[in-house]
Parts: sequence; structure tokens; C-alpha cells
Amino acid sequence: MPTVTLLAALALALALLPLGLGLLNLCLYRRPKAEPPPDAAVSILIPARNEEATIAAAVRAALSSCGVSVEVVVLDDHSTDRTAEIVRALAARDPRLRLETAPPLPPGWSGKQHACQALAGLARHPVLLFQDADVRLAPDAARRACGALLAGRAGLVSGFPRQETGTLAEALVIPLIHVLLLGYLPMVGMRWSGSPGFAAACGQLIAVRRDAYERAGGHASIATSLHDGMTLPRAFRRVGQGTDLFDATGLARCRMYRGWREVWSGFSKNATEGMATPVALPVWTLLLFGGHVLPWLLLGCAALVPLPEAAVTLAALAAAAGLLFRLLLAVRFRQSLAGALLHPVGILILLAIQWSALLRARRGRPAEWRGRAYPSTSRTGAP
Repeated sequence: MPTVTLLAALALALALLPLGLGLLNLCLYRRPKAEPPPDAAVSILIPARNEEATIAAAVRAALSSCGVSVEVVVLDDHSTDRTAEIVRALAARDPRLRLETAPPLPPGWSGKQHACQALAGLARHPVLLFQDADVRLAPDAARRACGALLAGRAGLVSGFPRQETGTLAEALVIPLIHVLLLGYLPMVGMRWSGSPGFAAACGQLIAVRRDAYERAGGHASIATSLHDGMTLPRAFRRVGQGTDLFDATGLARCRMYRGWREVWSGFSKNATEGMATPVALPVWTLLLFGGHVLPWLLLGCAALVPLPEAAVTLAALAAAAGLLFRLLLAVRFRQSLAGALLHPVGILILLAIQWSALLRARRGRPAEWRGRAYPSTSRTGAP
């Protein structure tokens, strides 16, 4: 068999892997339906650093929660804008809202983990719901998250909000979160196994039982991390506390980054805790480039030079499989159609971000986020 046909066959196999696993995962990845006990109470905890553009909407949405008793605690993490002023004005009108000030950031801590650890100590209720300041909860989100947590045995549950995108750069890269999650994480294994290797969460929206959180060491156990979506559920699993995921598309929404610069910086800051390690990134490059980009390159070559018919057929099937999966996700999670149709371009950008982050780490250059610099680290992991 000619080499190009073998290459096309490999591309098809790599394209069918996420499609097949993704179809299975889509059956398991659902909006929570369990109801919490009548006396359930939730502390909604929001770390905020220079969030004047988003904090009012986030707080108002959290205060609109229904079906459970809530308190909302905002921790102002030494903002230099009007964040504290805005929250203070809202708190004057609603006693369920409190504004607190973060202690000084200790050496070795990342800002968000330190803020979340402080928030957990300030919370009054047994269920802690950590959300980012750019997340908007639906009125039933806290109730659904609390129900999902208390109905099972997991100590941590996390939902992926609807990811809003406003620019092409956002539409190309941000929806790939669902491609990686549903195309490459076996959710059956996540629910049947307590292995930290199956850990996954979305740092934008995480609910925990207070007792399980304390047993896992809280955010202090991941003090240096910039990727709590991976490292916090791993900490829970290491002490025997289960973790689970649910679809929060209809329960919350978030525009996590705005424009090309924020997309690159945001995905770069914690890359070395996920894909961008010397061991993991070559594997991810094979999976993503081989399954989502290579088929289109082969079809492009076929338009220029004659290729074996079998190779063209295999490449076309691979391209169709990858595009079908991406379009299914776009429909299910209300994502940009343009971003889906340009899926191979998004994959190339994602890989460029990861390789750039790995090279930055190898050179000892720090990651920067929210005006703070953090030493780069390389750990074996997966998104």
C-alpha cells in the first residue's frame, strides 16, 4: 500500500476516535435534573480582580438564584479599578451579598487559588459554588448544581457554561474546549474510576461539599496552579473524593476572553499544566493534527497532484468525520458556525499556542495573567 494511503488511513483512524467517543460522551454529558434537599444552602463565591466591566452582572445573576438559599461573597483581590465600589453599592441593597478584601498574596501562590481559599474560609454554607466573575448564572443554576452534588457521592461537580464568542479568534479556539473534553475524555472511565487521570472540571463553575473540600486540602493543595479545572479535581480524587461533570450550557454563560490577544494569553497561561509538556504535547499533536488537519492537507494535495483513489477516499472520510463532530458540538452547545467550518484552522492555532507555551517554559519565562507573573512549570497532563 502506498505511503500516502497509509497516511490517509491513519488520519481516518485519528478522526474517528473523537467522533466515536464524542457520540458516546454526548449521551452521558447532561444537564443535572436532581433536586437538592428543601433546606439546601449554597455559598456562591466570586474572586474578582479588576472586574468592573463584568462584576455587576455576575453578582445580580447570582442573587437571582431560586430554589435554594444563597449567600454571595465577592473577594476583591486588590483591584485597581471600580470593582469594590460597584460591589459595595450592590451589597448596600441586598444583605445576602458581602464584599471582602483578599489578604496579601503569599509567595508561591497563584492569585485565583489564594482568593478561592480565602473565600472558602469566609463562606457560611455547606455547599460552596465557585464561579468566575465573568460567569452569568441562570436563576436555577445554583439549585441544579447543588442537586447534582448532593444527589451523588462526588465531592466536586463542575459544569461547562455556554461559551460566548464575539470575534473570529474566540470562535476558532474557545469551542475546542468541548472538542478536547468530549472527544478525548472517556466519561465512563471518569465515573467508574477514582483515578486522578480521569479528573476534569471547568474552573468557571465548580461546586464542592465543604467537608470534601477540606479533606482534599482545598485550594491550598493547588496553590501554585493556574489550571484549577484540572488540578482541583485531581486533588479531590487523590483523597478518594469523586468528581463529576455536567452540561451547564443552559445554566450559565461566560465570555471568557475578548479578542486575539486575550485568547492567546489566556490559553497560554496554564498550558504547561495540561497539554504543553514534553511528554504530552507530541502525543496531542499527533492526535489533533493527524485527525483534524492532515485529512484536509491530503485533499488539498489531491487537488494539485494525482493521489491514489483509496487515499483520497480515506482522506475525504476523515475530513467528513472531523467536520461532523465539530458541527454536532456547534449545534448542541450553541457555538459559532463559522468557527466550526474553519475547524482545522482552530486546531492549528491551538497547537501553536501549546508549542509556544512549552518553549516559553523551557526558556524559564514566566506566564503572565491579570498583571501578575508566574513561573512556568511543566507537568504531564491532559485537558
